[in-house]
Amino acid sequence: MMRPDPLAAALFLTAAFVLAGLAHSAWLRTALSRRLTMPLDGGARFRGRRVFGDNKTIRGFVVMVPASAAAFMLMFTVIGWWNSDALVSLWPLSVGEFAALGALAGFGFMAGELPNSFVKRQLDIAPGQAPAGAFATTVSFVADRIDSILGMLIALSCAVAVPAMTWFYVLLIGPGIHFAFSALLYRMGVKARAA
Repeated sequence: MMRPDPLAAALFLTAAFVLAGLAHSAWLRTALSRRLTMPLDGGARFRGRRVFGDNKTIRGFVVMVPASAAAFMLMFTVIGWWNSDALVSLWPLSVGEFAALGALAGFGFMAGELPNSFVKRQLDIAPGQAPAGAFATTVSFVADRIDSILGMLIALSCAVAVPAMTWFYVLLIGPGIHFAFSALLYRMGVKARAA
């Protein structure tokens, strides 16, 4: 498959996930989303500790996967309408294939947080809390900013060619945007802490 322009792909992914993130933030404020706060791990334990904890629930997956699909489809449509030649810089896919790619990327984004949560639970770090100590807090802060981005990039790379420079650009820009969304969710009362 043809490789996209690295910067164009990175900008596309960033814009699409900003749109999906806005939908996700709005969804988490609804009463309906609060009904879906069932933990993904169902209370299961590993070595006597919760697998993911109470903060990893089904409600994020319920909106982020379709929101990402819709954002990819919308971005494809808007770019095609604005300048159809610009689509050559992206993956040679149909609008439906872009929607499927968005759903996969959204799933990867959400699933990317799970290994980090698993490790934190095994280290007895409570859900939504920072670990003790400056070094551990810094490592946790960085991991919290890049885990879902890495999950998204890995999922995307399973389906299409993603240039190394696209990874670089997204990992350079994405953590700041991710932090902004975390701060927004904290201000909205959805998260226990901004970081």
